[in-house]
Amino acid sequence: MSGEATKAISGDVLWGGGRSPFSISYGKMMMWFFLVSDALTFSGLLIAYGFVRHAYTGAWPIGEEVFRAFPGLHGDYPLLYVALMTAILIFSSVTMVLAVEAGHRMDKRGVIKWLFFTVAGGLLFVGSQAWEWSHFIHGSGGYITSPDGAKYWVHNETHDTHDPAHAPGFHLVKAVPGHYLIGEEGAHHIEGEAAMTLWNDRLEYIDGANMTRNEYGPPQYANFFFFITGFHGFHVFSGVVINFIVLLMVMKGVFHRRGHYEMVEKAGLYWHFVDLVWVFVFTFFYLV
Repeated sequence: MSGEATKAISGDVLWGGGRSPFSISYGKMMMWFFLVSDALTFSGLLIAYGFVRHAYTGAWPIGEEVFRAFPGLHGDYPLLYVALMTAILIFSSVTMVLAVEAGHRMDKRGVIKWLFFTVAGGLLFVGSQAWEWSHFIHGSGGYITSPDGAKYWVHNETHDTHDPAHAPGFHLVKAVPGHYLIGEEGAHHIEGEAAMTLWNDRLEYIDGANMTRNEYGPPQYANFFFFITGFHGFHVFSGVVINFIVLLMVMKGVFHRRGHYEMVEKAGLYWHFVDLVWVFVFTFFYLV
């Protein structure tokens, strides 16, 4: 009897599988698997950064003193440009939500409009990060060490690091031992002949940043900056490329003919993940 019942069941029923347990497609499931694994990678990087910072016994750079420049403006604007970058990325996440929502309504023109804004926001962020890297590498004036071992921060009006001693407004500020300092209100400025004497008698001049030494603090600080922000920047650039390809497919009507815009939703999952990771990078690297 049981044998007859088994023969009555088709092979599709026995081996074809059933509905997805989470009611999502295979493509979405795989995207979630990838995002979880990628989240573990970013978590490892941020945890490693926190461990090294905690273990370091010297002065660690303060984000608002390092990232205080703004394109086209002179003066100090602590973290203002980084905040603008964050706002751009969050805005692009909102436009991606609107693109996905338009796709659910089969609104092709709406998807094109909002996905275009998403791509534009991503390009603005990548360009802003490139400028930030350039400024970080170029430096903010650097410092010199005198024969007696003291450190003096170099300041001038133009932030010139190629010939700082002959730039307008050249002066030195003696660093406070045990504290990271680019300049603080009320600090004693060493100017004129005294500053030139210290400059000419300097043992070394450290300006900007690279993988071996930097003006901001220990080598690990610049190493983590380049790796963590660069790794995230690569993700943003990859997301821009993916979104652009999806945008071209939308414009050609590929998804409209399929009867759904699921690909836009999958690209949106990746883009939201990139935005969320930046919130953690911004918090732990720039603010804490």
